Amino acid sequence: MISESSSFMKGVVLGGVFCMLVTLLGHIKVGHGTKAHNHEHHHIQAPNKEDVLNLSEGERMELSKSVRVYCIILVKPKDLGHWAAVKETWSKHCDKAEFYSSENVKVFDSVAVNTNDIWVMMRKAYKMTYERYKDEFSWFFLAYPTTFAIIENLKYFLLKKDPSQPFYIGHTMKSGDLEYVDGKGGIVLSVESLRRLSRVLEDSDKCPEQGSMIWKLDEDKQLAICLKYTGVFAENAEDSEGKDVFNTKPVGALIKEAMSTHPQQVVDGCCSDMAITFSGLAPNHMHVMMYGVYRLRPYGHTYNDALVFLPPAG
Repeated sequence: MISESSSFMKGVVLGGVFCMLVTLLGHIKVGHGTKAHNHEHHHIQAPNKEDVLNLSEGERMELSKSVRVYCIILVKPKDLGHWAAVKETWSKHCDKAEFYSSENVKVFDSVAVNTNDIWVMMRKAYKMTYERYKDEFSWFFLAYPTTFAIIENLKYFLLKKDPSQPFYIGHTMKSGDLEYVDGKGGIVLSVESLRRLSRVLEDSDKCPEQGSMIWKLDEDKQLAICLKYTGVFAENAEDSEGKDVFNTKPVGALIKEAMSTHPQQVVDGCCSDMAITFSGLAPNHMHVMMYGVYRLRPYGHTYNDALVFLPPAG
């Protein structure tokens, strides 16, 4: 009797594991049978500085004004310290920045989406953003409250990219067959990608709000699955030397890693000169970053950047 009971329990466990695997594979391997299924992962690079310097002054001015970025920051009441830091620092450099909060918070202006589920928050934020701003902005940058972004570097990276094409970029990761942009480093969608996403959000079979999995996928993976159905794939963003520009760790952690792996080349081994984001920052570290990026200048050095991206007035 004990042996039969043991065999029965083993069968239940194995059967459960098999069902979980089938469910997971069914969600990750989406888009099968479409031409987009044959997509090969790309590494999208920033423009070469020499190419930009060869542009005429008129072309530079036109390009500087043409790249407009709308910033979405997802927040919850527990994030008040980070919320305040982001509001006071880098978000001021977006052409427009709005905070999408899980609930209404009196101390800060925000768009309340009335849910604590981060994936549902992201869905609602993207849907509202498209309805309100599809004709006003070309690029849409989503970040968490622990992210610090250098918007000027993002604009430079997007300089020669066509927003009418389905771009979905950031720091790419892989989970099984699914490639996705890690949300910690920030996520950038072109207006065409956002248009396609807004359409598939209405399809509960391809892009479910809650999903039908035994365990819940992270929101950045859920986003990748929905976008994959529309022919939009995760693309890794790099500088002209092939270094990542969207970072999922703070500067300090990256420097420590470089000290152990590249002790003779700590700076080169750490980060790109054209880095766009760093993640996992405390509120006070954001103010330190703001000082280092925008105020500290070594005396005697001159900067001859070909383009100037000015933040909005005020």
